[in-house]
Amino acid sequence: MMKRHFILILTCLLAVSLHAAERVTVTVTNPIATARMEMVEVDMTTLTKKLQTQTNIVVTDADGKEIPSQITWDSKLIFQAGVAAKGKSTYYVQQGTPQPYEVRAKGRLFTERQDEFGWENDCVAYRIYGHGAAVGYDFFNKSTSELMLDYWYASEQNQEMRSVSRQLTERGYRDLADQLYNAYSYHVDHGKGMDCYTVGPTLGGGANALLNPDGTLFMPQCYKTFEILDKGPLRFTVRFTYPTQQFGGQPLTETRTITLDAGSQFNRVSVTYDGLTAPAQMAAGIVIHQSNPNAYILSSESGYMGYEDLGDPSVYSAKYRDQLATQMGKIYVGMLFPTPITTAYQQRPNGIATGHILATATIRPSTPYTYYFGSGWNKNPNTDFHSLTQWEAHLSHAAQCVRNPLKINIK
Repeated sequence: MMKRHFILILTCLLAVSLHAAERVTVTVTNPIATARMEMVEVDMTTLTKKLQTQTNIVVTDADGKEIPSQITWDSKLIFQAGVAAKGKSTYYVQQGTPQPYEVRAKGRLFTERQDEFGWENDCVAYRIYGHGAAVGYDFFNKSTSELMLDYWYASEQNQEMRSVSRQLTERGYRDLADQLYNAYSYHVDHGKGMDCYTVGPTLGGGANALLNPDGTLFMPQCYKTFEILDKGPLRFTVRFTYPTQQFGGQPLTETRTITLDAGSQFNRVSVTYDGLTAPAQMAAGIVIHQSNPNAYILSSESGYMGYEDLGDPSVYSAKYRDQLATQMGKIYVGMLFPTPITTAYQQRPNGIATGHILATATIRPSTPYTYYFGSGWNKNPNTDFHSLTQWEAHLSHAAQCVRNPLKINIK
């Protein structure tokens, strides 16, 4: 009896192994007339059935060269695919031990800065505040593909340098204190980028808010909790939950899931309001500053909007303000929308802000709303954003890609 049972088990295992594919072919098709390089997602359920494994998966290109990949929290295999205009590219997925891949996207809680949360990839860097009145998305300008947030925060929060600066100020050496601050602050470009964008009590570079009945913004608060879902190396994903607020007499709890992929200028954000009982109007927007009040573009039809920001030199002492302001360059902010929107400028004076450009859409109960926000810098040698016209061309292409996803076929 024991022998027959063993033979049966062996036969089943043999049958499974015979049905397991040695490799799976993934064909990526580009439906638009321009070439593109972006992250693709392959459902792990399908791959698991074909390969009979959930781990130890390797992706190769058509020439058999291994390319970096990652299995995400929501059971997707992701990797970067390059596809010609109206073309196809072939990749293979098979069992194997992946090589250690370079981390190109990551993030963490920065407790040293009052619970700010920062995340970045090889193109851009962002943060969201856990305190105060700044509720929108803030970002750092990068001129390098290196991951910089850990270094920037460590430099800015160097307590020894801060202590010396305070002592110099107390002893009447204010100019020396200013020079010392300029030497270590991330508000100054030391060759790899800087923080010169101001958010304040606005939506910053792409945050969202419900609309009150009169069309004004029902501003969110700072986040309450977070959960990191993907840690890299190719995709970083974090979920923020916001304090419950009363909106129209009903308690609402907002959740945002933000994803940043390696090689991308844009974050994808999925917004849900728990407690919403009927469709509501939601807006996502970009703050417009007094220094460049008309340098924005709106394209409801094509699903994008953008702005050319000139930075905020007010963080510098008066003596060095004009000199350091020249470092800030031109900062480009943009948003992409997969579904129809209505765009407009809404006046909302606040400090150095004149208002927002807003994209408005309908959000429905228990239904996530997805859009994209991102940025670029004219001082980044790895990109080609030197004018609002060039930035709009990039936005137009990116919006076309968002509205016409790459098509994936698995065999």
